[in-house]
Amino acid sequence: MSRIGRKPIPIVKGINVTTKDGLITVKGPKGELSAKVHPDISVEVGQAEILLTRASDEKQTRALHGLWRALLQNMITGVTQGYSRKLEIVGVGYRAEMKGKKLHLLVGYSHPILFGPPEGVALETPTQTNIIISGIDKQLVGLVAAKIRSFRPPEPYKGKGIKYEGEYIRRKAGKAAATGAK
Repeated sequence: MSRIGRKPIPIVKGINVTTKDGLITVKGPKGELSAKVHPDISVEVGQAEILLTRASDEKQTRALHGLWRALLQNMITGVTQGYSRKLEIVGVGYRAEMKGKKLHLLVGYSHPILFGPPEGVALETPTQTNIIISGIDKQLVGLVAAKIRSFRPPEPYKGKGIKYEGEYIRRKAGKAAATGAK
């Protein structure tokens, strides 16, 4: 059996988990999430934990077993604690600010970039060079962070661009090192 899939998911106090026709709904203090579970995976909700079992031992089904256990764990963590990603902006004149509910980015283009977050995701800019993306859906928070980063990914020569907090940018030496300039 899948090592991850067979681990029970503990239900934290204050969480309500319901299943109906393959649709699992998790309600908590921060909100509500629901997902349609794959038909090969069955979900058993107990008093203090959730157990997932699979229909067969095929390779695809074994992979889905661990996947759905992790997704349900992420849903429970999301409605209790929430998720957040932090982005840093590096570059002279590069900055971000909130204008209403939209993110206003100046990252070296001839025009500013306006980005409106989807429903369920909150953006904030504590400083001009930091962006915090937060929400209860881990997949959606990561997707929004990747979308904002894609507006100006960090380049390897000077490191300018939008990067994840703590991300290491592998630097290149550039033209001077290649020609052997004195």
